[in-house]
Amino acid sequence: MTAGGTGGRSRRGWAALGVGAAIALGVLAPPAAADPAVPASGTLTWSITPGTEAGIAAHGTAASAGRRDTTTIREFTPKRLEAPVNTVAVDVDATVPEGTEAALDVRGLRADGMWTEWTEAVPGAPAVLAESSATVQARLVVAGERAAEVRRVDVTAWNAPGAAATPRILAAQTYRVFATREGLVGGTTANGHVIKPRDHFVALPSRRGLANRNSGNYTVQVCTSTNSRCEWAPVWDVGPWNTKDDYWNANREMWKDLPRGKPQAQAAYQDGYNGGKDQFGRRVANPAGIDLADGTFWDGLKLSDNAWVNVTYEWTGSGPWGTIATATDPLNVRSGPRASAAQVGLAARHAQVRIECQVTGDSVSGTQGTSNLWYRLASGKYVARAYVKVGVAPGNC
Repeated sequence: MTAGGTGGRSRRGWAALGVGAAIALGVLAPPAAADPAVPASGTLTWSITPGTEAGIAAHGTAASAGRRDTTTIREFTPKRLEAPVNTVAVDVDATVPEGTEAALDVRGLRADGMWTEWTEAVPGAPAVLAESSATVQARLVVAGERAAEVRRVDVTAWNAPGAAATPRILAAQTYRVFATREGLVGGTTANGHVIKPRDHFVALPSRRGLANRNSGNYTVQVCTSTNSRCEWAPVWDVGPWNTKDDYWNANREMWKDLPRGKPQAQAAYQDGYNGGKDQFGRRVANPAGIDLADGTFWDGLKLSDNAWVNVTYEWTGSGPWGTIATATDPLNVRSGPRASAAQVGLAARHAQVRIECQVTGDSVSGTQGTSNLWYRLASGKYVARAYVKVGVAPGNC
C-alpha cells in the first residue's frame, strides 16, 4: 500500500502512486462467499491515533545497497480482539507530501506465540494473515525526504472463510543464497538499531520479515556452505538491493515469475533478469540475497569474504522455540551438550530459535537459572538451556 506524489493534499484512504483509493468502514455490503475483500459478520473495528503512540526515530533503510531513504517506522500497541480474524482493512486520514511514500503493515500473533509476517494492507485488497489471530498489530512506514502527517488510522478486521494463506509446515524453509557483509558501523538499520562494531544481525530484501528493534521475532539460521558453522541472528535491516523481494515465500510480493528461493538480485546478476537491474533501476553488482553484520560474518561464520550460505527462515516453520536471553554477548553454540565441546557458531541475543529437542549435559548457570538441559538447534549444534527463554518447550531427543 504505497502512497505518494500528491503535492501534500489531505485525504482519506491511501493513494497508490498518486491515484486516490479508500476503504470505507462500517458501510460495506454483506460478504460474498470466501471473499477477503468484503467483511463478514462479526466485523471488528478500532482506531489508531499515531500522535499518541511512541514510534521509532527516523533512520535509513536498505543501506547496504546504497539507498538511504529517510524512513520512520511506528509500531503500534498490539490490539487484543474479541474473536480471531484473518483479514484486515485500513482507512487512513493523512497528508503525504510529494516524493514521500507511506504504508500500513499488519500482522497477527500465532497460537504458538510467534507472529505472522508483516503484510501490507492495500486499498481494495485488505491484508490476509497467514492464520487467524485474536491479536493484531499494525505499523506505519513512511519513507521520503519530507515527513507525512498521519492523523488517524481506522482498522476493520474480520474472519473470511478460506481467506487465510497457506498452512504452516513443520520444517522452516532453507535456501542457498549469496551473502555480503553489511558493515556500516554507526549507521542505523531499518528497525532503528544503531550498528555496533562486530554486531550480530542480518538484512533481508523485504520488510515482511523485519523484526522489531531489540527483538528477534523474525530470525534466520545462517550457515556456511558446509554447515560446519552457523549463527542464529535477528533480521534488523532491509536489503541488499531490493526492499520488496520476499523470495522465501511461495507468493512473493514482487517478481512472482521467479522460482521460490531465488533472490531477484541473483536472477538479475546471473541471468540478466529485469535487464540486470534491481527494483530501483540500479545495475546489480552482486547476487546477494542477505547481508550479514560484521559479528555474524566474522565471528559467527568465520567468513573472510562474501560467500554462498544456507539460510533458514525460522518463522516459516513451526514447533518448539525459545529466545536467546544473554545479557549482552551472543551465546556460544557447541558441538555437544558440554561447556568443553567445540564452539561451532553463535546465537545472537534476542534471536528466536527453533528447537529440535533437549538432552541432558553439563550444568550451566545463566540468565534463566541453573540447568543441565541443552537444546539442539540443528544437527551437532547445541545451546545451554540456562540462556534460553522458552516459548514452546521441546521434547527429549
